Formats: sequence, C-alpha cells, structure tokens
Amino acid sequence: VNDWEIAQSSGEAWRLRANDEAFGIDLELTPLRPPVLNGAAGLSQKSAEPGNASYYYSIPRMSSSGKIRIGDRDHRVSGLAWLDREWSTSALAPDQVGWDWFALQLSDGSDLMFYQLRKTDGTADASSAGTRVGRDGVVSRLTADDVEITVADTWASPEGGEYPSRWTLRVPRFDLDVTVTPVIADQELFTTVRYWEGAVDVSGVSGAATISGRGYVELTGYAD
Repeated sequence: VNDWEIAQSSGEAWRLRANDEAFGIDLELTPLRPPVLNGAAGLSQKSAEPGNASYYYSIPRMSSSGKIRIGDRDHRVSGLAWLDREWSTSALAPDQVGWDWFALQLSDGSDLMFYQLRKTDGTADASSAGTRVGRDGVVSRLTADDVEITVADTWASPEGGEYPSRWTLRVPRFDLDVTVTPVIADQELFTTVRYWEGAVDVSGVSGAATISGRGYVELTGYAD
C-alpha cells in the first residue's frame, strides 16, 4: 500500500517494509511459536453487548532481523517482535472511554497480553481480558479478575492530556508481579485520534525468580 507492505512468504517468514524521506524499515520476521487465538476461539468480547467484539489473533514471539534507515544511514538490527491482527465492528461500548493494552515478552520465556477497558465512571470493565502463553507453549485465558493494574506515575502531554506512565501489574494466578516502565515518556501518536503507543521495559518477579522483559503498551481515551 503506497510505500509500505507486510507480506508472508510461502514459508513461515513475514516481510515488513516501509519508507519515507526521513525513515525506512526492512525486516524479516520469523515466528518462534504458533499463532494464539485470543478470547473464545479467536472471538474477543469487548463489552456485554453481543456485537461489540473482535476477531483477534497474535504471534507473540517472532525473531526479527534487517535494517532501519534514519535519513541516509542504514542500521542493521535484530531482536524480538510481536504481531497482532484484529478485525472488529466497533471500538468501544457507549459506557467505555478507552483502553490500556499491554503486550509483554518476559525473560522466563512467557508472553502476556492484557487489555483493560475503562468505563466512563473510571472503573475497569468486566470484559477486560487477555492471554498468557507459558514457556512450554500452554495458552491460558485471563479474565478481569486475574490481573491487577495500578498506575504508579503519569506523563503530561505538551499537547494537553495526561497519560499513565508507569504501572505495577500483578497476576496472582501465575505468581507474577512486575513493574512496566516506558522506554521514553513521550510516545504519543497523532492520527485521526490522539493516543499513546510505545515501547516499555519490564522488571519484577515470577514466583521466587527475578525476571525482566520488553513490551508494548497502547493507551486510548486520555486526550481529546
């Protein structure tokens, strides 16, 4: 599409390419585990309304390698990537104002996705949910009761609006207790709506073991 594309070859690898005058990216992405169907067999309910849902799958751990161009200089890069695909008929129910979405790759080999839907009265919607993939590949669905999220800091956008900027995230069911911190505070995006979406660092404990990780967080409904 115009100057960007994502495509899967006949094998497992994906190719991601995009270019403009200031920046370019060319990466090969190879899944390290099978796709995960989020929700009930891939149907992810977003509110009590039957039609307010999405079809949603993830490939939460992919090896990535290639290059990033900044200006006229190419930089070789490698690392881990996360792929999400989602199709929906609506984004929010009338009594919802936004969501806080977490995608975390942890050093113990597990992956965690969780979205907390926020209601207009400030509470978390009961439809908030997620998925955990263990190091052994076992997939577990997470409900709103499984995950505790506490905002530990905020960031004020120079354009107006205030976003959460550090969190503690606990999943007692899996004995997980981590702190999630933005790599940089200002990762606000301006499209048809304003929202925050960016890279985060993870640190904490899983049982008696210290763990770390990297991830991605998306925040909507905090700015006009």
